[in-house]
Amino acid sequence: MNEWTGWKPFPDPRKNDLLIAPFGPGVYELRNKKTDELILFGSGKNCAFRMSSLLPKPFGCGTRKNAKKREYVLEQLLNIEYKVLACDDIETARKQEKKLKEERSYLFPT
Repeated sequence: MNEWTGWKPFPDPRKNDLLIAPFGPGVYELRNKKTDELILFGSGKNCAFRMSSLLPKPFGCGTRKNAKKREYVLEQLLNIEYKVLACDDIETARKQEKKLKEERSYLFPT
């Protein structure tokens, strides 16, 4: 099993910042560094692409059903940090995501 990265500042697309995340299966977690509150988590077959949908258009891509989540990330962008865990396959990523949901409390739990 791979290890989680350290916390990194969430990239600002308006500044052409870079997102460093697995291009394959993985899990991610976001927190607000100012409040130390866990914000959200998730997994994907392409973790980097999935994370790029955490911002509203025109900054993010992909689809999300929770506009409040995307707006929050954009509004708090200077305070948002993320970490990722690369996984060998999507099944492992989903198991890790389930474990996070069971063990921790998030502002946006889904």
